[in-house]
Formats: sequence, C-alpha cells, structure tokens
Amino acid sequence: MLSELGFPGLLVGGALAFEQFMAPSRILFGQISDAHPLLGRRRTPYIWLGTSLFTGLAVLSIPLIFRLEQAFNSGGAGAIAWGIAALCGLFAAYGLAVSLATTPYLALVIDLTEEQERPRAVGLIWCLLTVGIVVGAIATAISLRGLDGVSDPALLQPVLLGFMGRVSLVVLLLTGIATWGIEPPASSPRASVVATARRDDAITLRQAWSLITSSRQVLVFFGFLMAFTLALFLQDPILESYGAEVFAMPIAATASLSAFWGGGTLAGLLLAGLWLVPQLGKLACARLGCQLILVFLLLLIAVGSTGRSELLSLVLLWFGLASGIATNSALVLMLDLTLPEAAGTFVGVWGLAQALSRALGKLLGGGLLDVARLLAPAAPPFAHFAAVFLVEVAIAALALVLLARLNLRQFREDTGRSLDRVLAMELG
Repeated sequence: MLSELGFPGLLVGGALAFEQFMAPSRILFGQISDAHPLLGRRRTPYIWLGTSLFTGLAVLSIPLIFRLEQAFNSGGAGAIAWGIAALCGLFAAYGLAVSLATTPYLALVIDLTEEQERPRAVGLIWCLLTVGIVVGAIATAISLRGLDGVSDPALLQPVLLGFMGRVSLVVLLLTGIATWGIEPPASSPRASVVATARRDDAITLRQAWSLITSSRQVLVFFGFLMAFTLALFLQDPILESYGAEVFAMPIAATASLSAFWGGGTLAGLLLAGLWLVPQLGKLACARLGCQLILVFLLLLIAVGSTGRSELLSLVLLWFGLASGIATNSALVLMLDLTLPEAAGTFVGVWGLAQALSRALGKLLGGGLLDVARLLAPAAPPFAHFAAVFLVEVAIAALALVLLARLNLRQFREDTGRSLDRVLAMELG
C-alpha cells in the first residue's frame, strides 16, 4: 500500500491499528466461550468461526484496497471518504475475528493441560508459531517475487487476490486439521472442564468481571504484561533503521536482523519450556528472562558506539534468546493466573494487555525516535536511537518491579473467595 499504491503512511498505520483497537472484545469472546458451548463444545467451534471470518476478510481486503486506490486517482472526496471508512471498518472486523479465534484457543490450552504440562505446551506452541511466521515470510517472498518493481494495479490485483485466496484456504485447512477431535464434548467425562461445566454456564459476563476484579494481583499482572511486551517490541519498528543509519548496513543485511532475533527467540522458547521453567520455576524463570532482556538492551546501545554490524547481529541473537525465555515464562504465568471456571474471560484480559502494548510499541517506537530527532537535530543518529532504547530499558526495569509484586497464592485465595460468593448467589 505504501510503495506500489502510494497510500499515505498515516492511513496505512491508522487502518492497521483498528485491528488492535478491537482487543477489548477478547474479554467478551472469552466469556461467551466459557458460558455458551456451540455444537456441544466450548472452544473449537469458536476457533473455526473466527478463522473462517478473518481469512474471508483478508481476501476481501485486496479488492477494497484497489478500489480505494481508484478513488484516490479519481480525486472524488466522497469516494475517498467511504473507501477509508470501509478499509478501517474491515480491519476492525478482522481484529474482532482474530480475537474470536485466538481467545478460545488459549482457553483450550488451559482446558487440556495440567499445570506441570503447560511450560512444555506453551514452548511448543510458540515455537511452531515462530516457525510458521518464518515459513510464511519465505513462502510469500517466493510466491510474489515476480511482482518486484510492478506498480500497475491491473497486474497487481489479480495476482494478490489469488495469492491471498490460496493462503486463506491453507490456513483454514491447517486449523481444521490441528483442532479436529482435540476437544471432547462439554458433557463428556473426558473433558477437563466437566467438574465445573454446570457452574461455567451460570457465570455471566458481569460475574466473570467480578472475579477478575476481585484480586489486586490481576492488576499487577496486567501491568507486568504491558510493560514486558513493550520492553520486547518498542525497538521493533526502528530496528532496521538502526542498522542502516548507525551501522551503515545495506537493505538486505538490515532485513536479516529480525532473523537473528527470531532465531534466538525460538531457542529461548525451547530452552525455557523443556528445561528452565521445570528446573527454576515460573516466577524465577520470568525474572531471569526480564533481567537478561534489560542487560541485552543496554548492550544494544553499547554496540552502537562501535559501529560493528557483526556485534549487532550477535547481541540481537542473545536478545532473542532472553525474549524467548521470558515469553515462555510469562505465558505460563498467564495460564496459571486464570480460573478454569472463567478461563476464556481471563485469557481475554491477558490478551487485551498484550494487544494494547503491541499497538503502543508500534506507535511509540517510531514516535520516540521522531521526538529525539526533533529535540536534538544536531546529534548523531546513534544518540537518537540510544534515547529510544533507554526508554525501553526503563520499561524493562518497570516489568521487573511489577513481577516482584506478583503473588500467585494471593491470586488464588482472592479469586477463590470471589468464586464462592458468585456460586452462593446463584444457588440461593
């Protein structure tokens, strides 16, 4: 949209942000999957429905984008306004569909695993997610390499539409294969939720919200998730520019920086899930991961003063390793800080924290760099990027402070008392 079609950057960024604006719906969709089984199951039908919707909307986005491009070329103010509104609305609907698919999915992980199994399950899930992202990026590059340098909409639209259609079919097929038969019926004795099935149906959204707000630990962990996610992704929008402006790296080299980070993250996820979390415990491993993130962010600043690109790649590899360790631990904590009676609702709250911080990271990463350039226009590029990384270091330190205040036992006691009150009101 930016390069070939010449859309304004504000429009592209703003439209994409509408997906994140729909993050609060995760709480609602989580509660619905808790309380209202569909086709005899609590999670998988919602996963299928959400996946069908967001893949369909992804296909519809292609003709809509090119229709808006025609409106820009014709100069009709009304057509442009309607096109922008439709594009933002489509991405908002896409965000709703993604929330509908992903929140019940994470709740299903809670339903089907015991506490001691979750570190390995989370590590495997996120490793496969990372592999999928890498494979998807490679497949996209190969499939669309014939479009390099092409900017004619008449040539671009049919190729992109066909490509998106094929991708959507693959996603639907993989989702069906991955989830078919994995969830027992809500009434089945095999279902891990059978002991609480009747109580789940009685818990309304208002009552689920009273469970969420019954413990101060929920607020502490919500703040930790936001700070932790920001500490991971604040540098993401400016990483390639850092390599280009400070290390004088060519485009191909800067594009590979994310691969070092991703490779380290994959290794960290496996290391934490298979060994560190079982050996050290969830809280200790999360603390270690956050401490390592802080250290490697400081090193990310330090290597900028050397201008040596090989050191930058090495630091990003280790930063990815720390990110993987912390991510696995944080996700396991997220699943533990969840009541089975309202698993979907709690997962929706934690998903909201992550989505908001990812959106803030995209917005603040580039925004802070612009502010640094505005305040010190004569300073070298390294100083501008270092200012952003120092803010990220401060956020990582805040995550450590919040993590130190997290108390799993207090959470279980508070929410357990609140659940007893909710059930007593229902009974009587």
